Amino acid sequence: MARYRIGETPETGGDVLTQDIFTGATIFGLMIGIGFVVAGIRGKQYWLAFWGGGLTLSSIAYLAYLFIWL
Repeated sequence: MARYRIGETPETGGDVLTQDIFTGATIFGLMIGIGFVVAGIRGKQYWLAFWGGGLTLSSIAYLAYLFIWL
């Protein structure tokens, strides 16, 4: 059973999640991924570059899906 403040119903509580939140998080992830790749290569931490590359590619794939195919 959920608890609500007095006078608050499930319909009036909380903010609604929109596509803008997910798009912003994806763009942020893209910037972080690029930073990880650069930092990983410069610091010879190739695991960081690998994870940054994966984050970058997945962010690009999502943005391409969002803006090209939808």
